[in-house]
Amino acid sequence: MNIKLIAIGKTDNSHLQELINDYQKRLGFYVKFNLEIIPDIKNAKNLSESQQKEKEGQMILKKIQSTDQLILLDEQGKNFSSEHFAEYLQKKMNSGIKQLVFVIGGPYGFSQEVYQKSQGKISLSKMTFSHQMVRLFFIEQIYRAFTILRNEPYHHR
Repeated sequence: MNIKLIAIGKTDNSHLQELINDYQKRLGFYVKFNLEIIPDIKNAKNLSESQQKEKEGQMILKKIQSTDQLILLDEQGKNFSSEHFAEYLQKKMNSGIKQLVFVIGGPYGFSQEVYQKSQGKISLSKMTFSHQMVRLFFIEQIYRAFTILRNEPYHHR
């Protein structure tokens, strides 16, 4: 199984980008992982919230293949402990999915079309984090999940 994380907008904080790169490299020992960045919409301030969601949604859906399983990172999604998230990933791997795609949306969330194409939603927290921080947190949690599945000492129980 491949895992892809799609996110809107680049990470402009070099310290965060270094950490993201570090966890991406670590993940490579466990799974084929790809972080795909969709550029910020030009002149977004001239668009309404719904117009911005629609444009971002079109760009997200262009990155999805029909065989992909699409999971949205959404504040209304399901909360997991790290152990339960590891179990969730194991079930996905066991099910024979070729590619599991997680998406971090823009500042206003997702278009209706993206919600309709998704097969689930996950919430990292009830708190709000910057999109750049969410990338780091989520990649770290994927890494943590694989260390849990392999009974490695990274995660202390």
